[in-house]
Amino acid sequence: MDTSVQGKAIRGVVFDFDGVLFDSLTSNLAYYNRVFRAMGAPEVTLADKEKVRICHTSSSPGVFDALLGEDRRDAALAYARQLDYHDFIPLMRLMPDVIPALRRLRERVKLAVATNRDRSTQGILQYFAMEEYFQAIVTLRDVHRPKPDPEMLFVAAQRLELDVSEMIYVGDALSDRQAAEAAGMRFVDYRGTAGGGIRIMSHLALPLLVEGKI
Repeated sequence: MDTSVQGKAIRGVVFDFDGVLFDSLTSNLAYYNRVFRAMGAPEVTLADKEKVRICHTSSSPGVFDALLGEDRRDAALAYARQLDYHDFIPLMRLMPDVIPALRRLRERVKLAVATNRDRSTQGILQYFAMEEYFQAIVTLRDVHRPKPDPEMLFVAAQRLELDVSEMIYVGDALSDRQAAEAAGMRFVDYRGTAGGGIRIMSHLALPLLVEGKI
């Protein structure tokens, strides 16, 4: 595992949401498939690897644009806004060791979330009683452009009152890595699925990384 960290000491840790804090694949597919059914489009199955990736990593406008087409995107967004996202939260699962890692991290650094999710983010954190861990929560509502644009990482840095060089971004997708690189923020590749950065297989490695023990 490459754990070399160049630059300033780590004073802030920013987390992606889906695939990092939560195993939300089942929930995301259930949500999008309800919209696809309403739009008369075929559902996405686990066998559709590229479509699954889009549903799991893109913002809703990006998903509907890619899988329904620009001509049906706005209608799909309008329908999606009427759905109660609370119906899909019970399908989500916390990633292993997230809470123990957050408890230890918050003793040493500031914590934030930066996600392409929109209105559901706050409700999910409330459902899992996790709001207390984060000093900043940045979603699609807070920026003009979703990841891989780095805008939301700059917003997170501003809200934490830190320089990007003092922070790391924990993600699991190529768009996460691209956003971190564009922002000049060190990137931590959770489970090695983003193709680069400091690779970790467990959240419990993060406190050790911050403490300079690995």
